[in-house]
Amino acid sequence: MSSRQSELENLKADLSTRLARYQAHQNREAGAVAKDFEEQATETQNDEVVDSLEAETRAELAQIEHALARIEQGVGDECERCGRAIDPRRLQVLPYTTVCVECAED
Repeated sequence: MSSRQSELENLKADLSTRLARYQAHQNREAGAVAKDFEEQATETQNDEVVDSLEAETRAELAQIEHALARIEQGVGDECERCGRAIDPRRLQVLPYTTVCVECAED
C-alpha cells in the first residue's frame, strides 16, 4: 500500500468517525431537546452548524473514496480530465485530488 493510499485510508477512518458523531448529535442520542426556550434556540443553532459540518464531511469522504478507487485502478496519479500526471506536491497537499492544477483552475 502506498503512503498516499495509507493516508487516504486514515482520513477516511477519521471522517467516518466524525460523521458518526454528527449523526449521533442529530439523532439526539445524548438526550432530548431542552425544555428551556433559550436552550432550544442554542440547540437549533448548533444543529444548523452540525448539518453544515456533516455535509462537508460527506463531500470530503466521497472525494476520498473516489481517489482510492482510482488508485486501485492504477490511475490515481493521473489527472482524470487531461490524463497527465498530477504534480506530487499537489498530491501531498490534497491527497484526494484527482485533477492537476491546470484542470482545477479551469
